[in-house]
Amino acid sequence: MMERSRPLAITLIDSQAPVADDAHADRARDASEGPRTLGQRAPAFLFVGDTAISEAQIAGEMQFHRAMKPEQSRASAARALVVRELLRREAERLGIAQDLQPHPGEPLEEACIRVLLEREAESRMPSEQDCRRYFEQNPGRFHAPLRLRARHILLAAAADDVNGRFSARSRAEELIAELKTRPQLFADFALRHSDCPSKDEGGDLGWLERGQTVPEFDRQVFRLRQGLAGFPVESRWGYHVVQVDGIADGEALEFDAVHQRIRDYLELQVRQQALQQYLLELQHRYTVRGLEAIEAAA
Repeated sequence: MMERSRPLAITLIDSQAPVADDAHADRARDASEGPRTLGQRAPAFLFVGDTAISEAQIAGEMQFHRAMKPEQSRASAARALVVRELLRREAERLGIAQDLQPHPGEPLEEACIRVLLEREAESRMPSEQDCRRYFEQNPGRFHAPLRLRARHILLAAAADDVNGRFSARSRAEELIAELKTRPQLFADFALRHSDCPSKDEGGDLGWLERGQTVPEFDRQVFRLRQGLAGFPVESRWGYHVVQVDGIADGEALEFDAVHQRIRDYLELQVRQQALQQYLLELQHRYTVRGLEAIEAAA
């Protein structure tokens, strides 16, 4: 006996408007609820007051909050959307949109949030006494840049020459092995093998500070201890055999030299603390539900 086919659920739209207009209107009505799947609205487990923040909205926000695990990205996105909704509601309660002139190209909602934060979490400039107190309590933080004296032997190879770079690394490893037993030959090896003009000076680079060499070389060299590096240091130019001959801590700086740096740092700290306190107040004013569960799952 032939089984009867089940009827498909069909929704008839009784409208005189063109189909495209109807579709656009329906989409506009539910834009805040996220996209639908087979006619179903995206589920929502997160609420600020009576406003639902759907999983679709969280998924859309996750692209701006990369993390090692999707649960962590979801939690960061949820927090960001909660903060935005708290600020939006408070700006609406205070009527900030009235007589507000947004910057060119700035959405009204963004302008309201900006003005709200400027008004409620305004910058508090630390006094000179605050700065001097911080300077005296943290003497180890204010020194001239660390310097080191180094020599090197460059085995050059183009960045896109795979075989050449493999050969350069292998040769650098051989030189390191020899220098471990005969360190006095470094200048001689530099003269014979290095592709850097410093070979005429025994590979001497002089005293270096951070930022004086290419970034990839800089990062590795300033992590080395004094003596011969036990591995080749890679850069865009090839591989380097590096000998660190001296490391010097920078001299302690005077207060006047770091006054502005301290002022900027303390101002940022005060603003962040003020903003955190303000958001806590808003969270008590507009009940947030569901965020703790999302954060616990991360």
